[in-house]
Amino acid sequence: MPQPDLVIFDCDGVLVDSEIIAARIEAELLTLAGYEISAEEIAETYAGLTFKDIMMRVEEKSRIPFQASLIDRAEDLVDRKLRSDVRAVEGVREAVAAVTAPRCVCSNSRTERIEFMLEKVHLLPFFAGHIFSALETPSGKSKPAPDVFLFAAEKLKADPANTFVIEDSVHGVTGARTAGMRVIGFTGGAHSYPGQADALTEAGAETVIRRWAELKSVIAALSEWSADA
Repeated sequence: MPQPDLVIFDCDGVLVDSEIIAARIEAELLTLAGYEISAEEIAETYAGLTFKDIMMRVEEKSRIPFQASLIDRAEDLVDRKLRSDVRAVEGVREAVAAVTAPRCVCSNSRTERIEFMLEKVHLLPFFAGHIFSALETPSGKSKPAPDVFLFAAEKLKADPANTFVIEDSVHGVTGARTAGMRVIGFTGGAHSYPGQADALTEAGAETVIRRWAELKSVIAALSEWSADA
C-alpha cells in the first residue's frame, strides 16, 4: 500500500482546541480598542492567522490605529488561558498514533506555545523534534505563506507532492496548497462554523473530515488514488 512521505498536522484547532480560546480573548481586546467583533467572527474570518496579522488586517479595514502593545498583551493573556484550559480535540490521540508515516506539526504559533500545549494534552511525544513554527523559519513568514510547510518537508526529506496536511483554516489550506501539498480539511474543533467545510474545499482541500476516526481511512484512500492516477 502506498504511503505518504510525511503527514503534517496544524496545531491550533486541529490537535488542540485552542483556536476558540484565542478568538475569545482577541475579540475582547479588539472590541475594547474600538473595533467591535465577536469570537465567532474571528474564528470564521481570521482563524489560522497570527494575532499580529489579524490586527493589521482589521486596522486596514477599519482605519482604527491600534497600539503595538496590544500584540504582547494578547500573547500573554492567551498563553495564560491556554496553560489552564486547553484540551485535546476529541479522538486526536488515537488518530495521530495510527499514522505510520513520518509526522510533524506546522503552526503559526510559537514553538514554546506549541510545546506546552502538546505536553499538557499528552501529545508531545508524537511530535518531539518535529515541530515547526512559521515564525521561526528562515523567512519568518506565517501562513498563508507556504514557507513553514516547505521548510518542514526539506528538513524531513519529504516530497511535497507526497505530503498530506491536515488543516482547519482557509489560510492554512492555502499555504499548504501553494507548497504543492495535498490537504485534508478538518472541522472538528470547537470553533467550527457553518460553511467551514465548503470554505476549506474551495481553498483547495481534497476532502474534509469532522471526526478523527476518519483520518486513517481517508489517507489510505487518497494515497491509493494518487498511486492509480
